Amino acid sequence: MRDAVRGVAQHFPTAIVSGRCRDKVFNFVKLEELYYAGSHGMDIKGPTKVSNHKLSTQADEVLCQPATEFLPVIQEVYETLTAKMESIPGAMVENNKFCLSVHFRCVEEAEWDALGREVKAVLEDYPKLCLTKGRKVLEIRPFIKWNKGNALKFLLKSLGYAGRGDVFPIYIGDDRTDEDAFKVLRNMGQGIGILVTKFPKDTSASYSLREPAEVKHFYISFQREYMCI
Repeated sequence: MRDAVRGVAQHFPTAIVSGRCRDKVFNFVKLEELYYAGSHGMDIKGPTKVSNHKLSTQADEVLCQPATEFLPVIQEVYETLTAKMESIPGAMVENNKFCLSVHFRCVEEAEWDALGREVKAVLEDYPKLCLTKGRKVLEIRPFIKWNKGNALKFLLKSLGYAGRGDVFPIYIGDDRTDEDAFKVLRNMGQGIGILVTKFPKDTSASYSLREPAEVKHFYISFQREYMCI
């Protein structure tokens, strides 16, 4: 998969938009030619490797961090939730810098409601943070108008692609939070969103792939078609 993504990035500006901390995503992917948008797009940074698509000659320049003022409160809530979740076996609180994730994939289903109540009780003291639900995870984010859709629009604008009719963005995702990016493309009437799922779901995406293996095949096929043009 890494080779497939690297191949796409050789021809097109390529970004990974994730709910996880940007540094964690980079350490996992290890491709310096990509754009990385961590914390649901609240921490965006350009390639650290020379690229035809790079926005700046400053390799380490951070492009966008719209929620910096929330860092202290995020850390405070992280410490509180970590202590609270110790009483629920299998629960894990992940600090993604500008947001938090409370994972309950390994928690007994009978404990899910109790976990949710604990999290909501903590957030009652933090009205500037909002709670959303993903796949067996609760996401805690700053109450600002910024999501993966905003990250997508920011990247398109920064690259000089906003408003151009000769650009075809493709966004692939498998999480509820990716719907914000799918909606952006649908509202633009330009490009496509691709949902990765094995089951039918309500979505703003235009197409679907069943699993990561199909995503990799799509990348490889896409490169082959491009080379034939």
